Amino acid sequence: MLEDFPELDPFLCTFETWQEEILNYIDARQTRGPVEGLNNKARVILKRSYGLRSADSLWTRLILDLKRAQDIVLFTIDQMHELVAAFRIWFSPACT
Repeated sequence: MLEDFPELDPFLCTFETWQEEILNYIDARQTRGPVEGLNNKARVILKRSYGLRSADSLWTRLILDLKRAQDIVLFTIDQMHELVAAFRIWFSPACT
């Protein structure tokens, strides 16, 4: 088939690379949409937050922008620092 249609070679290479993800979507409609949305939100916040002096304020802004402000307002400053520390534990392996 590739002899007759050499244009399909890039498509087949892409399909082989992403075959599991493509089939997951077809079988169960599983996507990375929520994760990609969160990553995009974090990138936007980083761009908007240029010049912030501490990581704590960056994490606080991330939480507020994720519409969790009502949860944060109920916490004290110390509790918010604990929440940020917990986030760091979860996200630090992903950060390189």
